[in-house]
Amino acid sequence: MIERPTLGGGEAAPEEIADVALDAVAVNAWYGKKLAIRDVSIAFGRNSITALMGPSGCGKTTFLRCLNRIHESAIGARSAGQVMLDGRDIYAPGTNPIVTRRRVGMVFQRPNPFPTMSILDNVTAGPRRTGLLKGARSLRESAEEALGKAALFEEVKDKLDAPASALSGGQQQRLCIARALAVKPEVLLMDEPTSALDPLSTLKIEELMGSLAKDYTVIIVTHNLQQAGRVSDYTAFMLGDADRVGMLVEHGPTKRIFTHPGDKRTEDYITGRFG
Repeated sequence: MIERPTLGGGEAAPEEIADVALDAVAVNAWYGKKLAIRDVSIAFGRNSITALMGPSGCGKTTFLRCLNRIHESAIGARSAGQVMLDGRDIYAPGTNPIVTRRRVGMVFQRPNPFPTMSILDNVTAGPRRTGLLKGARSLRESAEEALGKAALFEEVKDKLDAPASALSGGQQQRLCIARALAVKPEVLLMDEPTSALDPLSTLKIEELMGSLAKDYTVIIVTHNLQQAGRVSDYTAFMLGDADRVGMLVEHGPTKRIFTHPGDKRTEDYITGRFG
């Protein structure tokens, strides 16, 4: 049986989460000999949005990258602990990290489409590489479905063969979301997906998050407290200690975290006393 530690002032597994899709238990991560995060435990509810917030350097992105094993791809990086995806540890011996990254997709801070490839080829890159779909027709249908879920299809349906570089920044980010959705993940990780976008594009991405949560478990890193309050069902607050090692301070329903936080450090951050 997994023992879930309680850290700081927050519960590691809020009772409000009845259906857990992804469960991180005592996750630690290093860059070389430097410990970056210590014993972070959070349960993520299925078909919900969880926001990870906290000041810069507190380990939010590192923790996010541990949730689909991208962290270990950095030179000298390693992690410890458990990340249970539908009850199975993605770090268990024999688990294929490539399969894990398909099931737990990721969208990065800055849009990163393949600039010389067409819009269609960008979206179908994953299904082609993984062999998930074969045949031009099935690939195109998959691309159209993913673009539709990313709220982009109507804007690009007549120029699918145009290069991705022709799209605006906000469209490119939605294209990256479509590319992640095309391989049919169960969980979608988003690392500050609107930080490089204008307010209108940000609004579209935020609206998109809400619709995506109907089919996926969504986890976002954000520095924007207002955004966390607008889009998320649950919020986790992380903070670095004196040695800049990230830890979980508190985790719970967003409304409670923002109105009645259980830890004074959370209250101080939300009210702008530090961070």
